[in-house]
Amino acid sequence: MQFDYTVETTKGIEEAIAALEDQLKEEKFGVLWDFDLAGKLQEKGKDFSSAYRVLEVCNPDEAVRVLSKDKKVGYFLPCKIVVYEDGGKTKIGMPNPSSLIHLADDPDLDEIAKDVEARLKKCIDGCK
Repeated sequence: MQFDYTVETTKGIEEAIAALEDQLKEEKFGVLWDFDLAGKLQEKGKDFSSAYRVLEVCNPDEAVRVLSKDKKVGYFLPCKIVVYEDGGKTKIGMPNPSSLIHLADDPDLDEIAKDVEARLKKCIDGCK
């Protein structure tokens, strides 16, 4: 089972995030939080200059579906998508929801996670 999904894009960080937000809206996901990790590390006096943004995304309908089956699944929510610079390239990636939900050991949840994963991958692919 593959843990993550990552793609490269020719877009810059800000352009990639804007494209991702548009793609996510199509799948009824919203960005709850956009955390500038590089900025926070620099604020704390750490030498980390590569752009690195962590987006927490959620589809409320899907959240209710999984939390209604097992409240511990909230440990994995919201879904994280990271947009970062690596070697002069912009990358967009996430841990696969199916990898995380598999830990709950519930076949019904596995199916929901596979659907969410496919939709998020479609969003990420739309940003290339």
